[in-house]
Amino acid sequence: MTDSLVVPEDTVRKAVGDVAVPRMGVVEQVWETDPIPTDEIEARAASAVQSLDFSAVPEGGEVAIGAGSRGIANLGAIVRGVVAGVSEAGYEPFVFPAMGSHGGATAEGQREKLATLGVSEETVGCEIRATMAVETVGETPERGVPVYADENAVAADGIVMVNRIKPHTDFGGEVESGLSKMLVIGMGKQKGAKMAHDWAVDWSLRNMLPEIASQLLDALPVAGGVAIVEDEHDDTTIVEGVPASGFLKRERDLLETAYDRMPTLPFDDLDVLVVDRIGKDVSGQGMDTNVTGRRHFTINEPEPESPEVKRIFLRGLTEKTKGNAMGMGQADFVHRDVEEALDWSKALINAITASTVRGVRLPPVVENDRAGLQGALGTIGPVAGDEARVLRVTDTMRLQRCYASAPLIEAARDRDDLRVVAEPEELAFDDDGEFAAPTPAR
Repeated sequence: MTDSLVVPEDTVRKAVGDVAVPRMGVVEQVWETDPIPTDEIEARAASAVQSLDFSAVPEGGEVAIGAGSRGIANLGAIVRGVVAGVSEAGYEPFVFPAMGSHGGATAEGQREKLATLGVSEETVGCEIRATMAVETVGETPERGVPVYADENAVAADGIVMVNRIKPHTDFGGEVESGLSKMLVIGMGKQKGAKMAHDWAVDWSLRNMLPEIASQLLDALPVAGGVAIVEDEHDDTTIVEGVPASGFLKRERDLLETAYDRMPTLPFDDLDVLVVDRIGKDVSGQGMDTNVTGRRHFTINEPEPESPEVKRIFLRGLTEKTKGNAMGMGQADFVHRDVEEALDWSKALINAITASTVRGVRLPPVVENDRAGLQGALGTIGPVAGDEARVLRVTDTMRLQRCYASAPLIEAARDRDDLRVVAEPEELAFDDDGEFAAPTPAR
C-alpha cells in the first residue's frame, strides 16, 4: 500500500473543526464466575461421555470424535477426556477434524491445525484420521440441498462431536455456534461449508442449521456431543454430554447460558467505541458483532438489538491474524496501522468463503489516533466532545477493564456491576499523535 489512502491529521482537523477531546478514566466490570479447575477438566469430559447414547454402536465398535473449532480453552484436555471416556465404555475412538474448509482445505492442513489447538495423536492418545473426502448422506426436502459428511465419520459405528456453544457473529437463531453447526459445516468439510454459506444468503443459517442437523442425526449413528460453555474470562465453566435425542433442544438451552456469560460492553449507548485490535483469534468476524451491535455486512440477517454505537475507530490487527482484517468493515475509521498490516488476499478469501464481503471493506484511513478520535467525535451529531460517551477496549474478547469518558465514569458510580478504577484525566497523546496510555489489556 502507498500513503495515498492515509488522510493526514491536519486534513481531519480542518474538516471537523475544533473538537474537544473528553477526559478518560478506567472502569472494570464485576463478574461472578465459577470456572472448572484446570486439573478437573479432563475427568469432567470423560464423565460427560456417560450421558451419550451408544445403543446403536456394537461392542468394540469405532467411534469418530469430531473436533476442530479454534479459540476453545482447554480443548486438548477436553478431547483427551472424551477419548478416555469412549475407551472406558468399550469402544475404539479416533479423532477427525470437523472444521469445514479451515487448514487450507487440505487433510494435512487440518491435521496440523488440530495440532495447533492442542489435539494430536500424542496429546489425546488415539489415531487422528484426516480427509477432505465426503459422502452425500441426503438432501433437504424442499430445496434439494445436498447434505455432506466426512467419509471417515460416515464409516464409523458411532459419532461424537466436541464443540463450544456460543453466539454466532453472522446470525441469530435457536442454535448458533455449537454442536449442530459442527455437524453441518464442520463435518461437511469444504463442500459442506461452501454449501452452507452459499445457501445462507437466501435461506439463512438460523433456518438451515436445525433442518440439516436433524437430517444428519437421523441418517448417521450420532451418539451425541460434548458441549462446552465458557465464562466471561473465556474459562471453561460447563462440560456436558448431550445425547443425540436432545441435541437441538439442549443446545438451545445452553446457548441462552452462553449469551448470559458472554462478555459485552459495559454500556449499551455509545457515541464512540475505540477498538485497539481485531483478529481471527478474537472472533470469526474480527470483532464480535454481538459486542459491537453491527451485523450489516451479512445479507438477510437482522442487527442485534443492542448496543447502539454511533462510530467505531479501529486501531490495529492482532499478530496472530496474519493480516486477515475480516471485520474491519464494521469500523467507521481505521488507523494507518490497519492498512499497513492488511493482507488483502487472506481477507478477501475469508470473506468470499463466508459470503461476508462487506466485512472487509476498508473504511477511511487516518494518520494517527488523534485523527481517528477527532474524526469520530466530529461525526456524532450535536454532542460536545467533553460530553461524548466514549469507550476504548483492547478487543471484543477482553472487556473487563476499559477506558471510559467522564460521562460514562459518572454513570458507572451508580451500578453494582461496575467499579471505577481510575478517575477521568486529560487524554494524552505522544509527539506522533498516538495514545500515550497503553491498551486496557483485560
